[in-house]
Amino acid sequence: MLRYVFAAAAIAVTFASSSVISAATPQQEKMKTCNADATARSLKGDERKAFMNTCLSNKPAAETAKPMTAQQSKMKKCNAEAAGKTGEDRKAFMSSCLKG
Repeated sequence: MLRYVFAAAAIAVTFASSSVISAATPQQEKMKTCNADATARSLKGDERKAFMNTCLSNKPAAETAKPMTAQQSKMKKCNAEAAGKTGEDRKAFMSSCLKG
């Protein structure tokens, strides 16, 4: 009798957990899309791995189109001007450049 109770409980848990499964997450959708693209291109082995890595790591356009802040722009400009400087010279230059 106890065996039937456990079997019924296991069945109930199985049905309950299957109804809890929600829609695919954005990452799962991305994986599905990239996988379909790789299959459509007939990619195999290392070529497929490389494609999947690139495809899955691409960020949506909205995330990549963020404008740089004023501080980021200044840092980029100063960093470019500091090319070739090292050690204390670079540190002093970056400090004065970022302040002014």
